Amino acid sequence: MTVTSLSTAQSAEQKLAHIQELRQRMHRMQGTSVSQPLPTVPALAELLRLRTGASYAVDRPVLAMLAMAGPSGAGAWSAVIGMPDFGLEAAAELGVELERTVLVPEPGEAWLEVTAALADVLGVIVVRAPQQVTQHQASRLASRLRQHEAVLISVGDWPRAEARLSIRGSQWTGIGRGHGRLTGHRVRVVAELSTGQVRQADLMLPGDDHQVRVVEQPEQTPGLYAVRAG
Repeated sequence: MTVTSLSTAQSAEQKLAHIQELRQRMHRMQGTSVSQPLPTVPALAELLRLRTGASYAVDRPVLAMLAMAGPSGAGAWSAVIGMPDFGLEAAAELGVELERTVLVPEPGEAWLEVTAALADVLGVIVVRAPQQVTQHQASRLASRLRQHEAVLISVGDWPRAEARLSIRGSQWTGIGRGHGRLTGHRVRVVAELSTGQVRQADLMLPGDDHQVRVVEQPEQTPGLYAVRAG
């Protein structure tokens, strides 16, 4: 490539980047925003990739911690709402930065208002609603998430979630013949995407090396997992 053609290519790339920036500014001015990918921990990457403006549902707090660990570790501020039993030590072990985590254990009947207000200023919102969430409530929060480029992770079902993560079976390792020390927790995680796709992966949460990782060769032995129905 000649010097002239290289300069022309660089100029074209700069113009494209400028156009994309202007588009994003216009979306923000209009109350919308372009969905952007968020850092996702490797253990979840095979199941889903988090994006701004979206909501996700999980059936266990540990999955919420794992989902928030990627953005949190990359510098995002997080909020945990309506979870007085949220395990700070467990969250930290999974990669959540506690110094950038805001806790609202008991929002009461104002949980929706608190969630919406924090979505305006923080990047990751983890919430456990005290009752079933309506379509209207979810839509109200969805517009805030898009406008402020935040992501919501619900512990419990959430209308029109981009994906629903659930633990369908688990096994603790390290126990011998009725005795021993627990050294790892192996789980099967299923992701049901809004597109209709279903993905699953076996994870160590964590393993005996204290690391969260994907099990490369899922165990097929019957009875390994204490499988939960549904």
